[in-house]
Amino acid sequence: MLLTLNRPDKLNAINLPMIEALDVALDAAEADAGVRAIVLAGNGRAFSAGFDLDMGLGADKPHPAAVQRAIENDFRIIMRLWDSPKPTIAAVHGYCLGSAMELALACDLTIASEDCRFGEPEVKFGSGIVALLLPWLAGPKAAKYLLLTGDDRVSSAEVQAMGLVNRVVTAATLLDEAIALAQRIAANDEQAVRLTKKAINRSLDIGGMRQAMLASLEIDVVIETSETAESREFNEILKRDGARAAIAWRAGRSA
Repeated sequence: MLLTLNRPDKLNAINLPMIEALDVALDAAEADAGVRAIVLAGNGRAFSAGFDLDMGLGADKPHPAAVQRAIENDFRIIMRLWDSPKPTIAAVHGYCLGSAMELALACDLTIASEDCRFGEPEVKFGSGIVALLLPWLAGPKAAKYLLLTGDDRVSSAEVQAMGLVNRVVTAATLLDEAIALAQRIAANDEQAVRLTKKAINRSLDIGGMRQAMLASLEIDVVIETSETAESREFNEILKRDGARAAIAWRAGRSA
């Protein structure tokens, strides 16, 4: 089954209605015995530029409990792809940033177009990481580079070298390649595929992955609900002049 993020005018920035729609689509896919694999793609110029910065809260200073609920909901939808009994494949192009990168990492396999640019720029915005999969999938050195620099122009080839992408293909063939891979998996024994995925994921959980990710989620809540002099000034510029001006202000402070 092909699931497509479809908010192209916003580079598929993921908001609450998209999360709800993805939940419904995954429910249907997982309940359908005829679906043997799930491909997640994005419509338009990008896979996704990440989750909406306001998290759908609609207030300048939302209550910390509301922030925590929103972050936990983001974590839940990311991990649905990891926990799905069906194999999941991400087909990413254009941009795959922030929590959208975590969404792609949560899929069992990831295929990227040559032009795709990856990154976790949360620290530029004073935000934290929702689903801290990176240290488990790429190791601490690569995770620290991506998460502490906030580099959002990392190439598909670089990300493949980190072990985060299975294959890099042309943009023109991306979806066909992802669907062909899904078909190869679907041709195998359903129970063997499902239980093998479960066994692989369980080995990481036994190693402490889930517990560590839940602990990091608590830290993200602290980051998102705390205010410092730096974050206050950044957010004032962000609100008044936009993201580009706010990031330029932050970059200028380190010059």
